[in-house]
Amino acid sequence: MVKRKASSEWKGKLKDGEGNMKLGSGAYEGRYSFLSRFKEGTGTNPEELIAAAHSGCYSMALAASLGGEGYDPESVQTEAVVYLQKVEGDFTITKIHLKNRSKVPGIDEDVFQEIAQDAKKNCPVSKALASIDIELDAELES
Repeated sequence: MVKRKASSEWKGKLKDGEGNMKLGSGAYEGRYSFLSRFKEGTGTNPEELIAAAHSGCYSMALAASLGGEGYDPESVQTEAVVYLQKVEGDFTITKIHLKNRSKVPGIDEDVFQEIAQDAKKNCPVSKALASIDIELDAELES
């Protein structure tokens, strides 16, 4: 079993406090605040890190699925947008929109779309977030 970890510390009250998040690998450490999460302040936020995790996982899952079907992708680029909204008074992640552009020589559009949708369902991060609406726009570059 593979284990991954991250940690965070928050100091102060919600609106005027600030925190720091750190990946266990040491690859990233950064601050976050009320403004960086709910407005446009400096720093990151949990939703942005979820978007990074989902886009990275999906790109790898799609590349693996394409390779498993005998295709050799030149590039698989994915952007993830996480939607945070108030629902019944509580902030809730309501949707994730994946936008993918892939360059895969020799693949038919319909086959690509089928593999892309299957990778969305089977990406480990998609599975973990299955209670959220996950949309996919997959574009095959020529």
